[in-house]
Amino acid sequence: MEDKKQTNVTGGQTADAHQEIRHPGADPGPGLLESDCIARYTAKDSVFCDLFRNKKYLLQLYQTLHPEDTETTEDDLTDITIRNVLTDGIYNDLGFRNKDRVVILTEAQSSWSMNILIRMLFYMSETYHDYFMRKNVDLYSRTKVRMPSAELYVVFTGERVHRPEYISLSGEFFGGKACDVEVRAKVLYGDEGNDIISQYVTFSKVYTAQVKRHGYSRMAVLETIRICRDRDVLTEYLKTRESEVVSIMKMLFDDEYIQRAYHMRVEKEAKEAAEKEVRAAVEKEIRAEAEKEVRAAAEKEIRAAVEEKAIREMMENASKMVKAKRIKMDEVREFFPQLSPEDIETLRQMVEG
Repeated sequence: MEDKKQTNVTGGQTADAHQEIRHPGADPGPGLLESDCIARYTAKDSVFCDLFRNKKYLLQLYQTLHPEDTETTEDDLTDITIRNVLTDGIYNDLGFRNKDRVVILTEAQSSWSMNILIRMLFYMSETYHDYFMRKNVDLYSRTKVRMPSAELYVVFTGERVHRPEYISLSGEFFGGKACDVEVRAKVLYGDEGNDIISQYVTFSKVYTAQVKRHGYSRMAVLETIRICRDRDVLTEYLKTRESEVVSIMKMLFDDEYIQRAYHMRVEKEAKEAAEKEVRAAVEKEIRAEAEKEVRAAAEKEIRAAVEEKAIREMMENASKMVKAKRIKMDEVREFFPQLSPEDIETLRQMVEG
């Protein structure tokens, strides 16, 4: 890839090939090279990215995928991840190459979506394009060029009853018919031992459980780290990178926290105003029965008004986040569980319109 920024397939720009911006206050950490410190920490960055930027853990990942290869070292692996091109919610893609033999593309997702195959198709095309550009290969020459093989993996951290070992473009989008363009990926569920993939999946599931218990809060992050240490899950990584992990994960719920705080304030103000009206009505009516009826009617109206306003605010916030590509439409329900299917359909029309 050239030094200048290149426009990617989604219309954005990849990071400068030789200009990387360090995360404020971040320490590269043991085993991390200067060139491995990725430029941009946004809400899309994740523990998945940070973990496998470290060559030590990247080698562990490769060894999990290829236990038969006992000769590959950290120096044989090259990070070829396409930055800021393809993302899946709180997870980024990972791409690396073992010399010129094999290209391994890995993407993590917490919600099941077959659209990941289409994204990986773009991802694979961009990766090969970058590879040949870096090698200065003339694809119009008569001599057949050498091309590394490709392996595609999806690390799934959610819960699912049907768990296929492989998913493919032809199988999912063309009814299993032969297709001139094919993408086939192996799905890794992280339940086959204590390897680095299994530990990452466990970490993700612990975090999900803690968010359900503590909400999107610092406590959820700290409890996730504590529990994983107790269970010997990513222990060394969490010990050396705890502050970075907290910072990365905090970005993921800052927007959600602000949004919830705003709705709580609106609800409180509406409730206080309504209670004042109720008290005035009760004093005027005097009779106990009238007081009961007025209070019940007012409270019902309060709930309806608060819910309507909250839903409207949530839809506006969700629309902004989808348009800004901070979340995808199929992730709206996860971040805004109060929205009904009808609300989400209305939101889809708003975004597409």
